[in-house]
Amino acid sequence: MESLTKKDHRQNLVLNILHEYFWGFGLAFHTVYAIVPLFLKSLGAPNGVVISVAGLFSILVALPQFITTVLSRNRQNIKNLAIGVHLTALPPIFMMWFVFAFFAPTGPTAWIYFYVCFILYGLSVGMIIPIWAGFLRQVVKDKDRGRFFGISFAFNSVGGFFGGILVKILLSSSLEFPKNFGWGFSMFFISILIATILFVWMKVEKPNTPFVQKTVRDFLKETKHILSKQYNFRRYLLSRAILTVNYPAISLYAVFMQDKLGFDVSEAGIFTVINVIAYGFASYFAGAIGDRCGHKYAITLAYVSNMLAVIVALSVSTMAGVYLVFVFVGIGMGAFMPSAMNMVFSFAGKRDGKLYMALIDTSIAPFTLLSILLAGIITQTLGAVWTFYFIGSFLLLGILMLIFFVKDPAHNDEHTNNILI
Repeated sequence: MESLTKKDHRQNLVLNILHEYFWGFGLAFHTVYAIVPLFLKSLGAPNGVVISVAGLFSILVALPQFITTVLSRNRQNIKNLAIGVHLTALPPIFMMWFVFAFFAPTGPTAWIYFYVCFILYGLSVGMIIPIWAGFLRQVVKDKDRGRFFGISFAFNSVGGFFGGILVKILLSSSLEFPKNFGWGFSMFFISILIATILFVWMKVEKPNTPFVQKTVRDFLKETKHILSKQYNFRRYLLSRAILTVNYPAISLYAVFMQDKLGFDVSEAGIFTVINVIAYGFASYFAGAIGDRCGHKYAITLAYVSNMLAVIVALSVSTMAGVYLVFVFVGIGMGAFMPSAMNMVFSFAGKRDGKLYMALIDTSIAPFTLLSILLAGIITQTLGAVWTFYFIGSFLLLGILMLIFFVKDPAHNDEHTNNILI
């Protein structure tokens, strides 16, 4: 690779900070832990649909990743490709805005209009992620990855902070339901558009070796080798599969605690503000911890925080407790993002990071679906409290696996991959 100059790296960092700021601002109007489940519940969606939001989103994101990686394997202009796939998220967001701001459906099937847009948006994010991961790898120096991602994701939370304040104002305004949500989606659309345009000015490393075309057979052979020979990566996949139990919890927190305490739906704005503040601090420190001690420890911190959120949710009796749940959710999300990205690049080494990203999300998708189904069954038959007991138990199991069975890929020699599970 032709190395990025200090000026290029600084420019990329500033632009990525701005990208994450606008992305975070927009996502404040479409959070899977508060806005989406509360909106669906208010529209009259079935409980099973409401609590499956975060898990379903994870599955939708996973579905197109592998095929997107295969189809893009020989595309050399990674920046144009990244911009192109980001634009695919805009049509479903526009439809959310248009339908609910202007037509404002409220009948028994109104939730289906939003749900279809939500599904299409999730699939578009799945197309984005592997290309985005490959693009980011070529705009940052390896030695600065933790700091680069930590700072960038911290500013994602700054954008989310201001977006959350606007959500609170919007949902408390005189705008009638669901137009208040619809106009929030307009801010979502504009923010994602700006965030995507910022990629135009980012500098990308150019390969200094001839580009080698890969056939589909070559690609599948490489995939088989990764899954069959890299045992530490397989242990990481297994731990991540167990930890998918966290997805139903993310969607269940707001609904479960609203049923318990009866707070107003406009509190979703406060939840977003609290979440993104915790997210920002956690992102920065997780990046720093990962660079110094290993990103395995940073991602372990994320899941420990998720387990603490479950424990607090089970015992919550005041709004202070509700807010504390979203502090832990924010820490979990914030610590997860930079550490998960860096774990991918550490496992990949000099190989294709997009492929590793796609393999992780594709491999854990069936377990996410299983977690959603089991959580739905337990909630319907035994109640949400037992669902949280189930989630907390498997979070603990997954955390122990991460600590004792997965070696940090950036701090271990390649021969560690020869240790059988």
